[in-house]
Amino acid sequence: MRLGSGQQPDEKTELKHIVFGIAASSSLWKRRSEYVKTWWRPNGEMKGFVWLDKPVNDTVSSFPSWAFPEIKISSDTSSFKYRYRSGHRSAIRITRIVSETVRMLNGTEHEKHVRWVVMGDDDTVFFAENLLRVLRKYDHKQFYYIGAPSESHLQNLHQFSYGMAYGGGGFAISYPLAKALEKIQDRCIERYSDLYGSDDRIHACMAEIGVPLTREAGFHQFDVYGNLLGLLSVHPQVPIVSIHHLDVVEPIFPRTNRVNAVKRLMIPAKLDSASLVQQSICYDTTRQWTMSISWGYTVHVTRTYMPARMMEVPTRTFNDWHKRHDFTNVAFNTRPVTYTDCQRPRVFYLSRALNDSSSGTTISEYLRHNEWNPKCEWGIQDPSDINRIFVYKKPNPDRWTKAPRRDCCRLLPTTKKGTMVINVTACENDEIVAYSDK
Repeated sequence: MRLGSGQQPDEKTELKHIVFGIAASSSLWKRRSEYVKTWWRPNGEMKGFVWLDKPVNDTVSSFPSWAFPEIKISSDTSSFKYRYRSGHRSAIRITRIVSETVRMLNGTEHEKHVRWVVMGDDDTVFFAENLLRVLRKYDHKQFYYIGAPSESHLQNLHQFSYGMAYGGGGFAISYPLAKALEKIQDRCIERYSDLYGSDDRIHACMAEIGVPLTREAGFHQFDVYGNLLGLLSVHPQVPIVSIHHLDVVEPIFPRTNRVNAVKRLMIPAKLDSASLVQQSICYDTTRQWTMSISWGYTVHVTRTYMPARMMEVPTRTFNDWHKRHDFTNVAFNTRPVTYTDCQRPRVFYLSRALNDSSSGTTISEYLRHNEWNPKCEWGIQDPSDINRIFVYKKPNPDRWTKAPRRDCCRLLPTTKKGTMVINVTACENDEIVAYSDK
């Protein structure tokens, strides 16, 4: 950008430039507030509002003001028409959160710093540093509507749109666009009384303004049921920005509750957020194993050599949004968890992670999850002989300023029985992930 005389370049986008609008309901807030606590930065580091349909009792709303988003009560929307027969009128209240947030900021000192309005639900978990990495790519002075469609092909194709940002996964609106939306939103949503939800009303108004969706694959609606293991273990090569529907899916770590599972994921997120759930693939040529690391989350160890092209594809550990195990109903490629009993992977989940300040390296530990272990006639050692895996990795906060590329991993020697040690690093220029079956 060319600057005129005396002009200074904008400082890079920080949390102080973002205002969050969190859609919530009084009936669920006591439970859902625990999700917000896992990612919210207190002491004024973050700015935002939780929008409820009505006041909550004192025991629920007694969070210190410095430790939590401000709680606001949405305006009455009874005068707006809602004609979707099997839907919920709350969609009108929620879709107006953008406008109500802009009105809260209008004329305040804080408004001078606002660049983005970021929307989410009370069961949306944001990874703040990765959100910043995404938003810094865009000129906040321009009109931007940033998010992602659903994982459900049928939802995108029939009821909603591939051009719509799903609100539960979160979406970001540049502040100039948010102000433009506020001016027309009430008139706009009157024209779309037959729509179902809040996010499709936002999409309809964006279409009237003429702003398309800028898709960022790190926003996750997670319109699925079951286990997110297959999705989070093979994350796209983009920073993970959000996860949603945590009350719908199973806890992301076994043998714990949903909130504590999110808290565990936040431990590696604080050490190397840019690399969280990023995949690396390597081989143990001695034992003929394939290892797939989703850093900060899991390690999969599989008998025999599996090509990288296959390992990049999510496994079907989940059902679609219609509770069917139908892989044609999702908007991406998937594969079976296993093709033979012998190829059933052994899954190791993160148990702890820390930073070794002396070496500048993160050390994460993954423990084997005991699952059904089918009999195998192959003459290949069983990965169940391993109980614990340590992964060493230096943080790489600038990885997304470069062309995307998977990290590489290498086995390190160890004399500890039942233990595997792996080092994850950026790949060398001429390094590839391949095996020879000759």
